[in-house]
Amino acid sequence: MNFKRLFMMLALPLVLVSLPALAQDKVVTGMVTDLKDGKPIAGASVLVKGTNIGTQTKADGSFSLNAPSNATTIVISYVGYTTQELLIGSGGMNVSLVQSASTLNDVVVVAYGTRKKGDLTGSVTSVTAKDFQKGVNNSSEQLLQGKVAGLQVTSGGGSAGGGSKIRIRGGASLNASNDPLIVIDGVPVESNGLPGSANLLNTINPNDIESMSVLKDASATALYGSRASNGVIIITTKKGAKGKVKFNFNTTTSAGVVGKTVGVLNAGQIRTIINNDAAATGINTYKDLLGDANTNWQDQIYQTAMGYDNNISASGSIGNLPFRASLGYLNQDGILKTNNFKRLTSSLSLTPKFFDDHLAVNLVVKGSQTKNVFADEGAIGSAIYFDPTQPVYDQKNEGYYYGGYFEWRQLNHQGVFDSAIDLANRNPLGLLNLRNNTSTVNRLIGNIQLDYKLHFFPDLHVMVNLGLDDAKGSGNDNIDSVSATNYKTGGRKTYYQQKKQNTLADVSLFYAKELKSLNTKFDLLVGHSYQDFVTDVFNYPSFSYRPIADFNHPEKKDTIAGTEQTFYTDKPEYRLESYLSRLNVTIANKFLLTASIRRDASSKFSKDNRVGYFPAFAGAWKLKEEFFKNTTIVSDLKLRLGWGVTGQQDGIGYYSYLPRYTRSFNTGAQYQFGDAFYSYLRPEGYDANLKWETTTTSNIGLDFGFLNNRISGSLDFYKKKTKDLLSQVPVAPGANFVNLLTINVGNMEVKGFEFTLNTTPVKGPNLSWDLGFNISYNKSTITNLLQNQDPNFKGIDVSGIGGGTGNNIGKFAVGYAPYIFNVYKQVYDKQTGKPIEGLYEDINRDGIINDDDRYYYKKPAPDVILGINTQVNYKQFSLGLSAHAYLGNYMYNNFNSGATLRSIKNPINFIGNTGVNYLETGFSNAQFLSDYYVENASFLRLDNINLGYNVGKIFNNKASLRIAGSIQNVFVISKYSGLDPENASDTGVDGNIYPRPHTYSLGLNLDF
Repeated sequence: MNFKRLFMMLALPLVLVSLPALAQDKVVTGMVTDLKDGKPIAGASVLVKGTNIGTQTKADGSFSLNAPSNATTIVISYVGYTTQELLIGSGGMNVSLVQSASTLNDVVVVAYGTRKKGDLTGSVTSVTAKDFQKGVNNSSEQLLQGKVAGLQVTSGGGSAGGGSKIRIRGGASLNASNDPLIVIDGVPVESNGLPGSANLLNTINPNDIESMSVLKDASATALYGSRASNGVIIITTKKGAKGKVKFNFNTTTSAGVVGKTVGVLNAGQIRTIINNDAAATGINTYKDLLGDANTNWQDQIYQTAMGYDNNISASGSIGNLPFRASLGYLNQDGILKTNNFKRLTSSLSLTPKFFDDHLAVNLVVKGSQTKNVFADEGAIGSAIYFDPTQPVYDQKNEGYYYGGYFEWRQLNHQGVFDSAIDLANRNPLGLLNLRNNTSTVNRLIGNIQLDYKLHFFPDLHVMVNLGLDDAKGSGNDNIDSVSATNYKTGGRKTYYQQKKQNTLADVSLFYAKELKSLNTKFDLLVGHSYQDFVTDVFNYPSFSYRPIADFNHPEKKDTIAGTEQTFYTDKPEYRLESYLSRLNVTIANKFLLTASIRRDASSKFSKDNRVGYFPAFAGAWKLKEEFFKNTTIVSDLKLRLGWGVTGQQDGIGYYSYLPRYTRSFNTGAQYQFGDAFYSYLRPEGYDANLKWETTTTSNIGLDFGFLNNRISGSLDFYKKKTKDLLSQVPVAPGANFVNLLTINVGNMEVKGFEFTLNTTPVKGPNLSWDLGFNISYNKSTITNLLQNQDPNFKGIDVSGIGGGTGNNIGKFAVGYAPYIFNVYKQVYDKQTGKPIEGLYEDINRDGIINDDDRYYYKKPAPDVILGINTQVNYKQFSLGLSAHAYLGNYMYNNFNSGATLRSIKNPINFIGNTGVNYLETGFSNAQFLSDYYVENASFLRLDNINLGYNVGKIFNNKASLRIAGSIQNVFVISKYSGLDPENASDTGVDGNIYPRPHTYSLGLNLDF
């Protein structure tokens, strides 16, 4: 099936058949406000009764629409308020809306449809545009930071356009993916990355997003079956509404600055250490290498990161065609020099209805192009370890060597410093400026949804959803021929290209019926889903120039040396075919029941294990309707129970169940006969019995609201049990495979609770105050890792660290949390309190210090996650703050573990630098496996301060203006000695982190 052609054939006629204009000859104007505080209500719907003619109120609550001459009544409605009807008069029409008893009628997007908030049986949290994280958010997941209990959103650092780690209730897997499923306007998208893109979510413009629903328990996620074990995030973009066309323009200018850098020794301290050592040993080898500069290398590599974000949109209706169109452009620098991210986005949504509203059409198309300039992040580590006594530029080599940058060089046989020391630290500025790493990613994602309510049977809907997600990434990663990293090959040139296409075809039937005689209503959904994922891999080899014969004249390049492209492309592909069904029943508006099942068949598994069944059940009891119906104190009280099974298939490859062979291409893995090199086929590890990883979740929850929902929230307790873990286990020595093999083995248990509280302590005509708080506790435990139990099994080594060879600091161990630290117990000097180098406790008392004396100590994941947000409005002013905190999380400080004298006096004859922790320990050599370096990383971060002012009408009352300024990443409170206690890695190893900047921004929002 050609999905692109079918998509266009269905979409284009909608525009043509929906354009007839309606005769309108009466102007109706007015103002909509809140009865209680008199504040204007923006976005309220104003419709001419009995027609589709309407508009929405502006920021100041005003509206104006053209109505037919025979119109008599308008209908005014807004979410959370009671709908009012008003007779059309001759003058302005002002109306004050009354807040409804609760927001239980708010519509929440759930799996395969929508649901009233008051009718939810699963654990679902919806965050709308008005509650999103304020400030500069270049990627859509950042809008949710601190807003949802049980949700972790951790950015990877200050990289422009970089992604975040997203975890819902801690994840449920070990080696498979722990990322939630992302669904964009009804299209589940692949979570795997694309070459050239640091984060596929940054291709979606946050300004186009209307709401994001976080589905947490299995009863809410089970309709996504095999991909829902880690939760689901449903992104819904903004749509148009009938009425006069309105325009919005917003612009934001930002500046990001580095607030904290890694603590390293300065040039004076390095000289003191080297000179004292020379005086003590009588050897001047390193003293003679000292320079006379005082260079702060971290200052050299960082910059003020300027950003500019501009967006314009139009929404309304043309004739009978509601639409929204937008265009956005972002230009964002990273705080690491040479890093830049540009994004151009466009979107179009059409939502017409035909045949007396029996056919509803929803067409959404989003296109984007992102351009990246990736900085060499190795410069961060190099700036930490490079000798501060040396200058940035080497004035002695007259520009012949390494682009003029100072590099550590070695003596040749003539006693002259020429070629770079291969294993020495590289000049950080040289790494940045002599590498050109750029990419372009184009993405088109869209779908058309048809909802036809049968004329002869209006209770039955036929629904079709055809979707397409098409992405292409390409780029060049070139290193200059004079770079010290590639001087032997005369540089390096790399071109890459990859395409990914995800096509979706869903067909379903939806039947809803109310049985008034039984005081019952129900709805039933049955459907079929087919999704196809194809990756187009272009295998372009890297090439370089042969070594330069005349090193003093690098411009004289020799012929190109490299391999020809052996094959042009391969297309790994997998498919998912599913059948699904869901039944919702409501009895007496008190008892809610939900049952669902999904049957998934994935081509990632053999025919014998291909099919999986994922059932779920949930029930809710509206205690408010049962016991508190006549009281105004309790506005909502509902008890929820849920159970369900979900699956996991990400992270295992497309063909892991098949025997397959890989052809060797590099000369290090080829046979040489004479001057020729011959490739051979190497067997890859596989498991023919590979099958679904499944997670069974139980959830009990309580939703509550008091005093007209001025106090509201929820409490949830959950338990997840994962079996048949997709785990990587060691292969027996001598096997003709890789060292680790992915198979189904082991079990894991996750349990915890979540509590959310939203309050409005003050609500008056000029002053209001909203305060929100959420807290979650989560504990993960591995309960089994073997198919056949072995008393001598000590777990699986994980969490590789920098330093040494093959060192791992973590374990997957039964009875412990994933990535538990596995370390030696440090012994300290009783008088000074300092750690004693190389001295550890003999835990098993056998007189030998070896791996048997390593013990399990702390874990990377937090026990508790907190989120806090507050908003104060006074007349036209608003002030908002948001913060989040982790408690009980620990980090391995990999930088401090290398802070030794050896880092300064490198044995291969050059001087380096090290962390200030060396002044505390005085270690000569690294003690990588000591528990001394596992630190408490609990923290509180003030994420955002936002101040806004509604200017009001400008341009002769034709437009409304709002000004807002914000500060992001304001401060962090933590005992952690490293750069930042918040780490995007599951392993808890703090290595070469990209600092998070303090970001200052100023934005203007214009409605007209």
